[in-house]
Amino acid sequence: MTLDPRVLELLSDPETHDPLELGDNCLINPKSGQSYPIREGIAVFLQEASGRNRKYQTMYDRLAPGYDLAERLFYWISRKPDRRLGFIPELEVPAGARVLEVSVGTGGNLPFLREDIEFFGLDLSWGMLRRCRHNLKRWHRSANLFHGEGERLPFRDAVFDCVYHVGGINFFSDKARAIAEMIRVAKPGTKIVIIDETEKVVSQQYRENPFTRRYYASEDRLASAPTDLVPAGMREIQTRLVSAGNEYCLTFRKP
Repeated sequence: MTLDPRVLELLSDPETHDPLELGDNCLINPKSGQSYPIREGIAVFLQEASGRNRKYQTMYDRLAPGYDLAERLFYWISRKPDRRLGFIPELEVPAGARVLEVSVGTGGNLPFLREDIEFFGLDLSWGMLRRCRHNLKRWHRSANLFHGEGERLPFRDAVFDCVYHVGGINFFSDKARAIAEMIRVAKPGTKIVIIDETEKVVSQQYRENPFTRRYYASEDRLASAPTDLVPAGMREIQTRLVSAGNEYCLTFRKP
């Protein structure tokens, strides 16, 4: 498999942060010998998630085939404006930016971004990544996709101009570590944007929906903005509600 040398230069072992080399359909850490397979053009840094991540990996893999259709039907029936209109303006995406979306899902946010960017998307669900790849072809957009966890990003330090996450961090296994990882891979001065649903949505929709309620029924965490987990020293920390109060938007800037 071929891999753009510019992309390879940005990658690192998610456990040790050592640089990686391209092997035979895999990426290799030359120091440890650890290898990560490349499947269907997607570098795989995760075989089986742990903790809460494992539960939601299973859920999204099962939902993936019908995820986009369900979303389209929701907007058609509810006649509500696309929720992305509430948070896309928060993203700082200059011309030619290198952009990372943690938890890219089926890629639904990408069409709202300018076309002259270098886009990277990571997700723990293989099923969602496959749908994302299908959508990219349909939209005639390009992206670099990776299978992994937000707590262990397979990228070198300070390489992204824009880092954001939409949906999922409420129930990550380790929210603090995921935030620290987003900060680590962002360039100095980068604005980081984190969006997820409020407790109202989790309680009234996900715990009632027959397709998702068994995953959320036993959750003891309340869905709230992890403002308290933003490390000291970050600048311009703000939290506001978007999407008619159904989502929070946490933003801050890396010094």
